[in-house]
Amino acid sequence: MDALSLTFSSGWASGINAYLVVLVLGIADRVGTVAEIPDALGRWDVLAVAGFLYAMEFVADKIPYIDSTWDAISTAIRPTAGAVIGVLLAGEASSLDQAVLGVVGGGTALLSHLAKAGGRLAINTSPEPATNILASLTEDAAVLAVVWFSLEHPRAAAAVAGVLLLLGLVMLFFLSRLIRRGWRRWKAGPTRAGVGGPVA
Repeated sequence: MDALSLTFSSGWASGINAYLVVLVLGIADRVGTVAEIPDALGRWDVLAVAGFLYAMEFVADKIPYIDSTWDAISTAIRPTAGAVIGVLLAGEASSLDQAVLGVVGGGTALLSHLAKAGGRLAINTSPEPATNILASLTEDAAVLAVVWFSLEHPRAAAAVAGVLLLLGLVMLFFLSRLIRRGWRRWKAGPTRAGVGGPVA
């Protein structure tokens, strides 16, 4: 398995939904399909905590403005998870290789997290919740597909993750005005943001 490619793919996915990444990799370790996945991710306590947090995110990620609050909380968590997964995937490699994979995993997760959080702020300028639900389900499906695909085809999955990351960053540029508006509404609180009344 190409550890760098898998780290890049899981890093991108961690920036979107770190808990789902841990679940997919942990389950893959449990069923024994990929020997290179570190056993730490397949521990029952790790899977239980990841499953619980994923269930929380599954709900929070679909509620306008709650999703942005969850993203704010996750700003430190998602890149850290990407970095930790990268280091774990390095295994017994040299400390330099571990550092490189940690930086790749954490840096990629940070960039994809920023794209996700910015996209949600733009979506939240619309008062209806259907778009949030659709975006959340699409993100989860993309994370599941990319990480699972990376277990058998790490380089191809890394290429897909790279394209998705680039598209997300380009989206940030073109939606910057909506993102700033969503940021102002999120900071103003739910009532002024339109959840409980019109924007002032």
